[in-house]
Amino acid sequence: MRRLLNRFRLSYRQKLFLLASVPLVLSAAAISVLVANQSRALSEREILSLEKQLIEAKKQELRNYVTQARNGFFYIYGAAPPDDEDAKRKVMQILAAMIYGEEGFFFVYDYDGTNLVSPRQTEMINRNWIDLTDSEGTLVVQEFIRVARSGAGYLEHMWPKPSTGEDARMITYVTAFPSWRWAVGTGVYIDDVLASVAAARAEVEARVQRTFLYIGAITLSALLMVFVSGLVLNIRERRLADAKLKELTQRVFDAQEEERGRVARELHDGISQILVGVKYALDLAKRRVAQGDPKAAETLDKGSAHLTGAISEVRRISRDLRPGVLDDLGLGPALKALADDFNTRTGIQTNFSTVVFRNRLDQDSRIALYRIAQEALTNIERHSGASRVTIDVRGHTRGATLHIADNGRGMDATSSDSGADRGLGLRNMQERMDQLGGTLRVTSSRSGTIIEAQVPLTHMLPPENTPPSPSGKAHA
Repeated sequence: MRRLLNRFRLSYRQKLFLLASVPLVLSAAAISVLVANQSRALSEREILSLEKQLIEAKKQELRNYVTQARNGFFYIYGAAPPDDEDAKRKVMQILAAMIYGEEGFFFVYDYDGTNLVSPRQTEMINRNWIDLTDSEGTLVVQEFIRVARSGAGYLEHMWPKPSTGEDARMITYVTAFPSWRWAVGTGVYIDDVLASVAAARAEVEARVQRTFLYIGAITLSALLMVFVSGLVLNIRERRLADAKLKELTQRVFDAQEEERGRVARELHDGISQILVGVKYALDLAKRRVAQGDPKAAETLDKGSAHLTGAISEVRRISRDLRPGVLDDLGLGPALKALADDFNTRTGIQTNFSTVVFRNRLDQDSRIALYRIAQEALTNIERHSGASRVTIDVRGHTRGATLHIADNGRGMDATSSDSGADRGLGLRNMQERMDQLGGTLRVTSSRSGTIIEAQVPLTHMLPPENTPPSPSGKAHA
């Protein structure tokens, strides 16, 4: 199971690509669905409006046909009594002859449901169709009679086409001859309207599909651009990272060589000379002892004093490399010892202050702040020409802050004085803060320089994890 999870574990580059592409794909999908729904809704309204207009045109056409028919035999119907069979026969002949187009005709049913006129479907004449239903279950003839009894109106139903015998949708206009108890009407097939509406809907769907394709192509292009740009940036960043790594490696080597040189100089200029003095003192004491010279004890005392100095020098070098007080008592006492030693060695007045926060900084933060203080004091000694230095370290709600200020010439005034060494020191300070996620602020003017290093609250240990000092007391 673990192997399977490791196989599907994403790399940082893949996570970054997903982070850039997934919102793009989701937004493109949402836009596609929104555009499709809006397009369908708008097109459906337009199609319904078109269908309504076409149907209204068909109805107007039917109304015109019926009006023309009534005008053709109104002089007969208007003057004839209800039982005038001769007038009825003449009107039926006129209606039977009024066929139009390929499918158009007039029909007549009496109120009992008997067909009296049907010129294109003559087999229906003189037969009662009161119970006739279409393919949708509509009692068509009963509906004709109902509409006629109400005066006049339209009816939509299915009816076989005379030319093919197949059912098709028809709109019929029915009017009444009330004195003769007739339902007279004509209809037009609207399959052309339905075909136009279906074609319009198909065109809408095709447009929606094309829109999906266009959005998909744009999204794919955008993803390709994201991938290519990510690849280019990755290559560029990798080259920059390699260059920075080489530079950092070289700087580490340079720092190591510089530290080794410093330690070698310390050993040669300090301990080595002291030990040589001890050796000479011991040799001289040996000769004096052999000669019985009473000054041999004095010479041994001088050699012992030189050896004590060598031990102190070894301790000083060891303290500079890794101060034991930093691990034993905490950052505050270590900085206090560093400030006192700096004051004694350089003669520069050094004031140290702190607010005890019970040694709650983790080890990395303590080391980083101590090294920054060391680097700052080294720069002050070498370059600033200051006569006074203040060091302050304290904890607060945002973490811990180290504040170092001097009254020297400032960096601008000493830009030509070992600028490369000072720049390397500042870069080392900045890198230490970057590793901790902290901030480093350097403010310099002709009246002095201020260095402020702040460690975030994440590097403050909870009270129960605070490492106690050997004396049982915890300090900053």
